[in-house]
Amino acid sequence: MELSVPKKEYQGYIFDCDGTLADTMPLHYRAWTRAMKEFGGKFPEDLFYSWGGIPTAKIVHQLNEKFGTKMDVEKTVKRKERLFLDLVPETKPIPAVLEIARGLRGKAKMAIASGGHRELVTATLDALKITDWFDAIVTAEDCERGKPWPDPFLLAAQKLGAEPKECIVFEDSPQGIKAAEAAGMDFVLVPPVVPAR
Repeated sequence: MELSVPKKEYQGYIFDCDGTLADTMPLHYRAWTRAMKEFGGKFPEDLFYSWGGIPTAKIVHQLNEKFGTKMDVEKTVKRKERLFLDLVPETKPIPAVLEIARGLRGKAKMAIASGGHRELVTATLDALKITDWFDAIVTAEDCERGKPWPDPFLLAAQKLGAEPKECIVFEDSPQGIKAAEAAGMDFVLVPPVVPAR
């Protein structure tokens, strides 16, 4: 995977977690599939990937609306996240992005801005042994409005003491790219990891 990163030096480097630093999207999908079996819902794989970056509770609301199901939001979220935590030890990095972060470590301010819950994001970063690389971590609990709203990225910039226009975002989802654009930040689109068949 080759990433086109501008040569400019930024005040802040902001990374999404799932699908950007960590190859966790297949793990999240496995957790969703198991939760859907238990709660009588459905979540087609193409829809799952197109909704990347959307907070879990909002996804359950949208699934209920789209498929006419009546899944309990809180119970479904808790179960899905528990199932994901069981899979976290299988987390692998996305090497191209991890190497960029490794190269910036100790030289530039870096933050995580994720639509995931803090417990899951922290567990993922811990699994990769990179939690202490970041000066700030913004998760679903920190913002009322998640991606595609710019709020998570703006909060991350604020925590870094950086001007939004002087930040760059690394993102894999359409929602995340919209959020970066809305925040007035440069961005690098991380292409999806193609699973080995």
